[in-house]
Amino acid sequence: MSSPKPTHSLPLVMAALDNPHRMRILAALRSSSNYVSQLARDLEISRPLLIMHLKKLEEAGLVSSGLEVSADGKAMRVYQLEDFDIRLTPDEVARAAAKLPKD
Repeated sequence: MSSPKPTHSLPLVMAALDNPHRMRILAALRSSSNYVSQLARDLEISRPLLIMHLKKLEEAGLVSSGLEVSADGKAMRVYQLEDFDIRLTPDEVARAAAKLPKD
């Protein structure tokens, strides 16, 4: 598995969580890691759509991925949930806002 990001970016995390597909993906990965193909079947969404959402979750540091080789020699991408405990307080929002670029 790739190593998780040391800190989460609040805007990236909030954007990642603001989507029902991504919430379902996180719920599906809660109990165990899973392959893209199996996740797509379990969640009943297309692989391209799933991959797009997994990339957003990975950018936010909420999931990580790696390659595993199957018994028949195929490389398969597997995703796992990263531990996170997000506490949203006014101070956290202010710190994140201070880091945002000015318009």
